[in-house]
Amino acid sequence: MGLSARIDAAVKGAIASGQSGRPPQKLASALEYAVTPGGARIRPTILMSVAMACGDDQPALSDAAAAALELIHCASLVHDDMPCFDNADMRRGKLSVHRAYGEALALLTGDSLIVLAFERLAHGASVDPMRAASLVLTLARRTGMPGGICAGQGWESEAKIDLSAYHQAKTGALFVAATQMGAIAAGQDPEPWEELGARIGEAFQVADDLRDALYDEVTLGKPAGQDELLGRPNAVAELGVQGATKRLKDILGGAIASIPSCPGEAALANMVRAQAERLTPVAPTHQRS
Repeated sequence: MGLSARIDAAVKGAIASGQSGRPPQKLASALEYAVTPGGARIRPTILMSVAMACGDDQPALSDAAAAALELIHCASLVHDDMPCFDNADMRRGKLSVHRAYGEALALLTGDSLIVLAFERLAHGASVDPMRAASLVLTLARRTGMPGGICAGQGWESEAKIDLSAYHQAKTGALFVAATQMGAIAAGQDPEPWEELGARIGEAFQVADDLRDALYDEVTLGKPAGQDELLGRPNAVAELGVQGATKRLKDILGGAIASIPSCPGEAALANMVRAQAERLTPVAPTHQRS
């Protein structure tokens, strides 16, 4: 099974478990709606790639970790799109969950995905209790306070924003989770993998700032120009388009150099290069005037 198919199967299995028994049908439907189509699945791809580079001796645990990470990411998108935050109508080229199902079900969908993510990791205890516990702790730290994606969202409510802390939490946290959880799932020390995740997360943030500034809603599949509209700090406003593009390339070069020594180091470097090509904005088909 290829990597993408493996990730999709893991996510589908997690959603199916949340739809089992006699659930409320609208909420069950919203769970699947929130995770499909899957987009790039970049975070679980990084997680699985690290696990495979480290030997992937417990693939069931890697699958559970990849699914859990993607569910947390999708939950954050559901909540971010709601009227209390971005009030976005579109996500991944279709109506956002709150537009398709209403605000109440969107809130419950995001909450349910978060709980389901940790449930998947808890089941991993039957494979390896110590690794499963470490996966739960790592994902929890990168999801909540003080440095997870919840903290990242919280910075947007502050009168004065610590830009570095904001970006590390809002965007970088789940990329650090990806590299560290991949190592943990394969029985390796997660600490040497933090720098790689942090660098990829920083690159993703800069790339996202560039796309938000350059592309329109048709190209993005979600509202464009949100950073400028909402007054958010971003790399383009700080460095300009050319400066932000150079910064992106520098970060990605550093990411490859930071890969820890492991059996699959060369393959992992190729994965980072492939993700770099995916991240780097190109001239859009539809560019905003």
